[in-house]
Amino acid sequence: MSSTRVTKAAVIGSVIEFYDFTLFGLAAALIFNDQFFPAGSPVAGTLGAFATFAVGFFARPVGGFVFSHFGDRVGRKQMLVITLMLMGLSTAGIGLLPTYDSVGMLAPALLVLLRIAQGFGAGAEYVGALVMVSEAGDARRRGLWASLPGAGIFTGILLATLVFTGVSALPWFETWAWRVPFLLSLAGVGAGLFFRFRVEESQVFERARIRGLSRFPVLEVFKKQPRHLLIAFLANVPNAAIAYIIQVFVLSYVTRTLGLPATTGLVANVVASLAAIVVTPLFGALTDRVGRRPVWFGGAAFMTVFAFPMFWLVETERPVLVILAVTLGQSLGIASMFAAQASLYAELFETRYRYSGIAIAREWTAALSGGPAPFVAAALLAGSGGRSWPIALLLMICGAVSFVVILFAPETRRKELDEPVRVAEPALK
Repeated sequence: MSSTRVTKAAVIGSVIEFYDFTLFGLAAALIFNDQFFPAGSPVAGTLGAFATFAVGFFARPVGGFVFSHFGDRVGRKQMLVITLMLMGLSTAGIGLLPTYDSVGMLAPALLVLLRIAQGFGAGAEYVGALVMVSEAGDARRRGLWASLPGAGIFTGILLATLVFTGVSALPWFETWAWRVPFLLSLAGVGAGLFFRFRVEESQVFERARIRGLSRFPVLEVFKKQPRHLLIAFLANVPNAAIAYIIQVFVLSYVTRTLGLPATTGLVANVVASLAAIVVTPLFGALTDRVGRRPVWFGGAAFMTVFAFPMFWLVETERPVLVILAVTLGQSLGIASMFAAQASLYAELFETRYRYSGIAIAREWTAALSGGPAPFVAAALLAGSGGRSWPIALLLMICGAVSFVVILFAPETRRKELDEPVRVAEPALK
């Protein structure tokens, strides 16, 4: 099976997944409070929109549990087709919803329902893409190949931000134009299905099928690799929070608290995503040369140090410095850890339950920290009287926790995916 063909099929799904999820986050920050929640209190509307944003993350681990089980039992390819369709159709459905002014409380109820369906599909989409690419590629360059779905994620973020920025400039934005980006998701689904139907099943998985698959892969990963599962889980808790505070909350903070035009925050996300698309494969390639852990350490250390300066730059209210702050946080902090995580997680778990192990580590942490992060940040901002230092402190703590957890992870560079992972002592060297 061609690694290039598999990578195309995997990456386009990651693009669609994070196009959909980013689109929802942008709309939650800028438009959903007016369209789907009662008028009166802007703070209550913002919190309601972010709470709906978080609901999708609580659906992700359930979807991850279901689809990863069958991904390890039936195959990777079939699950990737199903998750792509579920996400795309849910996102398009959001673009067709009536507003609160039209149907009252039915509007936010339907929004939550479609957000749950979107999250259910997203719970195994990126994980499946990561597993397929990792199992198809050469071990000597796995860091690079495995990072490409991550670059696809930032491409999805970029496309969503560009499209949303474009329609936000239209005079009909708040009446109907905000719906267009959601409906465009259908085009991506069609392209993704075209590529995914053309790939074969992972050969690594087929060899595992011959040896015998696990009946209950989720239970087996808890039984056989509890320590590695715990490390992967704890390492992603702070990373998920960092990512969504920078990508979602800061946009709302710039617009609603500092009073800058929405385009300032949107342009910041565009530039940051462009930078991340470029540097993510570079960080992935770097993990092939120096190891997974050193690259992760660098990103975590940078985020720890940069947390307060990032908000200082944003609070100058100068667009260039706002853009610089978001770009540095996303491209040097988030992207480096994300690139290292891809190959490290794929190599931590055995083939019989690789899909399930990564889904547990990523999706439950996304529900616990990533989804609620913008809501928590907004609540901290309100509780501190509009001051940003509690949020900067939270980011700093997240970076430090991520750094410490990876101290205990084994270095997995150049491991063959058919080999069992050795249980290592805390790696402090």
